[in-house]
Amino acid sequence: MRDNDIDDVLKRAAGASPDVDPALLERISQSIAPTLRPVRPMAPMRLLVAALVLICAGMALAAAATLGMHGIQKMNAVETSAIFPLLAVLLAISAAVSAGEMVPGSRRLLAPPMLLAVLCAAMAAVFALLFQDYRSERFVAQGIPCLITGLALAAPVSMVCWFVLRRGFAVDRAAAGIARGALAGLAGLAVLELHCPNFELAHVVVWHIAVPLLSGLAGGVLFGISRRGR
Repeated sequence: MRDNDIDDVLKRAAGASPDVDPALLERISQSIAPTLRPVRPMAPMRLLVAALVLICAGMALAAAATLGMHGIQKMNAVETSAIFPLLAVLLAISAAVSAGEMVPGSRRLLAPPMLLAVLCAAMAAVFALLFQDYRSERFVAQGIPCLITGLALAAPVSMVCWFVLRRGFAVDRAAAGIARGALAGLAGLAVLELHCPNFELAHVVVWHIAVPLLSGLAGGVLFGISRRGR
């Protein structure tokens, strides 16, 4: 059905109803018209995704350069070629899912909870294949600073990503929050891979992967609660 067909149906319904006063309809129309404002459309999906990826990658690189690139300097060629391409792919997928959640009617690549599970599982699998140091020396003492560092970057990344997507509309706010939180958490994880020289398997699987996991869950809770507050 086209827009003209819908207009014709409404006009016929209005004309067929003796209870509808044309003067009332005119007053309603006049009261609504002054409040209408043109809306600038969102950028094309590919540009949104590219912007989100560039924001996450750029902020992660800037933070790692400030803290020191100790992690990547310690990695061998195999570790570097496995971890960072995977991070790039996950960033692109997460950016596409995050942008899609803010554009109603977009095709869903993955449901945001599934996205969060997939990216955590993928990173855990790669870490398990690459790192065979099974010690856990000073597990909490060395882990908490990494967790704080990753989450400290994820928070501003999430805010910048929201600024890019602010013209969109989330039908499911909790799902959109999970997607954006996971995306920002991946930026925090990227910082840790660039900066952290601790390659103990328990450390990277628990503390590094906790960054996108907690960021995604926090995004879902906070964005979901903001809907109830309205």
